[in-house]
Amino acid sequence: MGKYKRILLKLSGEALANTKNTIDPNTLGKVISIIQSALDQKVELGIVVGGGNIFRGAALAESGMNRVTGDHMGMLATVMNALAISDACKRNKIKTLVMSGFPIGGGVCDPVDHNKAKQALSEGKVVIFSAGTGSPCFTTDTGAVLRAIEIDADIVFKATKVDGVYTDDPMKNPSATRYEALSFDEAIEKNLQIMDTAAFALCREHNLQICVFSMLENTNTLSDILKGASLGTIIS
Repeated sequence: MGKYKRILLKLSGEALANTKNTIDPNTLGKVISIIQSALDQKVELGIVVGGGNIFRGAALAESGMNRVTGDHMGMLATVMNALAISDACKRNKIKTLVMSGFPIGGGVCDPVDHNKAKQALSEGKVVIFSAGTGSPCFTTDTGAVLRAIEIDADIVFKATKVDGVYTDDPMKNPSATRYEALSFDEAIEKNLQIMDTAAFALCREHNLQICVFSMLENTNTLSDILKGASLGTIIS
């Protein structure tokens, strides 16, 4: 039995896209492999997905759009991504429950209810949370931490394009080095742009660890970490 019984996986919306498609079928296939690898280890899995592949409210706010309107549109984009992941899961015989931070009628998805979510997780369903916190001016990273606290997750796994947290952007600076571990205070103090300060502060307050790792290069990475491999960066 691994050290994590229930985890929250934070996926970015951008990770689901490619140059041709807003939601890339091949990437969805990789996400399904990663989900299945966690379930195979009897780990209960909640997912929070971003919406940046479809719409990023903050970017349009800079060009004059009302920030609250932009954020509402961004939250709706995360619902679309959640439905796409859920559909891909169902096609691969993985049971899911999609929940939204604000109410959406017509049987599209359920409103967030932490008791229902925990019940579904204990039954082996993957619970996919959308619409961030349900309120504007918060990122989906803060939404991920909030949902992790609500479902009593052991850890938040944040999937990124690089294999952990670096001293600088490794894409731009080849001499940047990777941290194996960091404290929340260090992450906030060094202004490391992996998550926003509100997300770090919530984690610190609730003693919830974050593991930042690269997901899509190797679909076994999450599975290997769950088995005890020392990959990614742990922030605690």
